[in-house]
Amino acid sequence: MASGEKSGTGTKVVEIMRLPLVVGVDGSASSLRALDWAVHEAARLALPLKIVHATMEDEDDWEPVCGPENGGGKPCGQDVRQYVIEAAQERARRYDPDLRVNAGLVCGDAVTALLNAGRNAFALVLGARGRGELKDLLLGSVSLIVAARAQCPVIVVRNADLPSVDRYEQVLLGVADAENNSAAVRFAFEVAAARGCALDAVMAWHRPPRTSISKLLDLPRHEDRHGQRTRALLDEALQRSVSAFPSVDVHRTVEEGPARDVLLKHSETTDLLVVGARRGLSRGGLDLGRVNHALLHYSACPVALVPQRN
Repeated sequence: MASGEKSGTGTKVVEIMRLPLVVGVDGSASSLRALDWAVHEAARLALPLKIVHATMEDEDDWEPVCGPENGGGKPCGQDVRQYVIEAAQERARRYDPDLRVNAGLVCGDAVTALLNAGRNAFALVLGARGRGELKDLLLGSVSLIVAARAQCPVIVVRNADLPSVDRYEQVLLGVADAENNSAAVRFAFEVAAARGCALDAVMAWHRPPRTSISKLLDLPRHEDRHGQRTRALLDEALQRSVSAFPSVDVHRTVEEGPARDVLLKHSETTDLLVVGARRGLSRGGLDLGRVNHALLHYSACPVALVPQRN
């Protein structure tokens, strides 16, 4: 996405690059929920939708959630793989016949296929758990690895999430600091502007431990000072995007407590939670961190993890 100004007017406008919204499907119920969410989002953002199904050459021993009968038996081999992608494409077009949908099979493992698709995507949309994941895992390994390595934003749709993307007409932005969240801030503003909804920008803070002298003298904790400093940092982080997207109604929230707990609580009353992730030095790509891990596992709404560009 990009923002610019109309020549001669000085009025800010939002231009969404026509990169596709990519969604990974594998025939599981979780991936179908992700597909439904992606269809709604692509339609409202006026983006093309690209459906990707990765398959190994020898993958012929499973059945999809719903499969066509073939002489009384279940489909297998290439028929099954083709069915998954064709059924997903038909499902998308039933919702919106005018939606530009491209779907295709990719030979190889799911992680590699999705990472490659994300190189030229507005965002990747994934289900929380695929068909091959253990049922006691909160987040599937494919979703977690892709979220950690993708070059574009990754949106994880949890199993409990409904297809509707506008229950609350609000996007939630979790801001860690002013310097390392610029990409996530831009992404959240751009999505909120395209949706025409409000943006709730949240920054958590905690009181520093008392020193021995302050305890001895029973000095005041200066809670207002710490809260004011956090609010100033939040204003700094939002400043450029507030100017670039004047149509977005921004609510600023500064709240004391662990960032994980604060954001999980706010996720219960929002449609999409946007957070940033810095690139680490390891081959793993993004350093998700403990807070982002917790959000991906427990958030009450879809989570968009946006890589911070250095």
